[in-house]
This record gives sequence, structure tokens and C-alpha cells, in this order.
Amino acid sequence: MTLTVQPFAENKDLDRVRTALNTNVPRAERIGSVAAGAGLVVYGLSRRSIGGLLLGLLGGALIHRGATGHCEVYEKLGVNTGQANTESGVPGNKGIKVVKTITVARPPLEVYRYWRNLENLARFMEHVKSVRELDGERSAWVVKGPMGHDVEWTARIISDREGEMIAWESLPGAEVQNAGSVWFEAANGGSATEVKVSLQYQPPAGVVGAAVAKLFGEAPERQLEEDLRRFKSLIEESAPEVATEKQQQQSPAWSPRPAS
Repeated sequence: MTLTVQPFAENKDLDRVRTALNTNVPRAERIGSVAAGAGLVVYGLSRRSIGGLLLGLLGGALIHRGATGHCEVYEKLGVNTGQANTESGVPGNKGIKVVKTITVARPPLEVYRYWRNLENLARFMEHVKSVRELDGERSAWVVKGPMGHDVEWTARIISDREGEMIAWESLPGAEVQNAGSVWFEAANGGSATEVKVSLQYQPPAGVVGAAVAKLFGEAPERQLEEDLRRFKSLIEESAPEVATEKQQQQSPAWSPRPAS
């Protein structure tokens, strides 16, 4: 006898399971895909050329990728980034790496203390909305994402040498995997500091998203350079006691050690 009735065809729970199994792109990457795709469509159509048409088609594919949460390329490669991220930081040489250096007219210990108060970072990093310190090592980050969607993660400090360097990495579950370090080296006889920042991250929509962001003026190198210029202006104009105010208020367990 032929089965003409499918009792589970309209089952909403099964529909959700099918959707979950078909999704291999995470939320942040989906948002990045839609944003990048929309930008490519607008840019491509404005070119009024064959090249522009191809960019528009690529943009449409990225929008579809973000809207459905399914990537055909990932499927063929057996990749599923939609699964929960269980890694800390950015493994190996994956993602995008940016390194920038700037010299500020403040001594290393003072510059270190200003940066070590992680909540100060939102004052000069344009895309950082807030950093909330959870304890002496962990901090909660909220960063402006594409299309008005915030991106959040928890990071931990993995190395902390007073007056010399701070290194951190995102914890498992981060919407954007990232890691980095900042080094403080004495300059001009110790009255100034050379600040070197190294960042590594997996951008939403992967390398394609990073390339499209660069095309539309959102190059990570430029962003970091501008952030450091704001940092230089901010700390050089601040009184020393303002820059270290939080460290002076911290409990002894987390207060910086006295300079030797």
C-alpha cells in the first residue's frame, strides 16, 4: 500500500532540527556575510560594467549565505563553523594579523597602567563599545558589529608583565575569535614609550569579509592606526594621576607592584 500521508511533514520541531543541521555558518559570520554582500551589490551596480555585475552577483551569493546560514563551499570542505566555538584565541596562522607601533610621550609604567585598566580601551578604540573587567584575568567585551549588531566575547589575560607587556585571547564561545598583545618599550631615555600592538582575529564572513571591508574603507590596519593615534592624544593630554586612578583604587590582590 502506498503511503500518501506524511504525519511528520508539518512538524515544527522537525523543521527546527532540519534547519539546525543545514546551518554551517555562525551568527556573527552570517551578519558579516549579509553586510559584505549588500555592500558589494551596491558597489557593483554603481560601476555599470561587467566587473560590477560580477561583484553584484558575488554580493547576492553572500547575502544568501548569511540569510540561510548555509555555505556550499563549507559543505564541500566538510567545514561547519556554525558549531559552538570550543577554541581559545586564534589557532596557528588563521585569520587576519595586524601589527602597529606608536611612540607616546609618557613613561612605560604609566602607559602600561593606563592600558591595563581594560575599561579605558573603549575610550580610544572606535569599534569597542565597552570592556567590563570580571576579575583579575577575565573581561567581557562588546564591539560594534556590521548592520548595527553588537558582537560580544569574553577574553582572558594570558601574560602580564608590569610595565612591559600584556597578552590576551578570547575564550571558547566567542562570536569573533581573537588574540593579541601590547608591548611597552622605553624610548627617549625612559620619558617616552614605544607601544607595539599585535592583533589576530577571525573576521565575520572569513577572509572574504575582511577583503570586502578593506574595499569599503574598513581596513583593520587603518582602524588600529587611528585607534593608536587617539590613544596617544588621550594619554599625553591626561594627568598622570588620572591615568592610574583605577589601579590606585584596586584591592591589594590586583594592584600593580611598586616600580623597582
